[in-house]
Amino acid sequence: MRRAEVWWGLMGHKTRPLVLVSCDAHIEVRRLILAAPVTSRIRRIDSEVPLGPEEGLPKSCVINTSSIELVSKTRLVRRIASLSPSKRDALDAALRFSLGLD
Repeated sequence: MRRAEVWWGLMGHKTRPLVLVSCDAHIEVRRLILAAPVTSRIRRIDSEVPLGPEEGLPKSCVINTSSIELVSKTRLVRRIASLSPSKRDALDAALRFSLGLD
């Protein structure tokens, strides 16, 4: 498990894609890590990062960085993909926007 990977995760009673946003050092040692949900509800705002089939997902969707959640690593079912360097940069920008760090 590494930062900026897309995983299928058990969230409540359904499985949905998540993007790991915790730093690698935390992912290695922590039981709970930060993840951003992936959703098909696209609002075209600065807190979203577009994803789609090129990232191994079935359709166009976005990472929603304004809804970061703590997730137990035991809830992560299967790795889908790693984000490309340009998508990682977009993820970082969206996180900065969502957290008011710009």
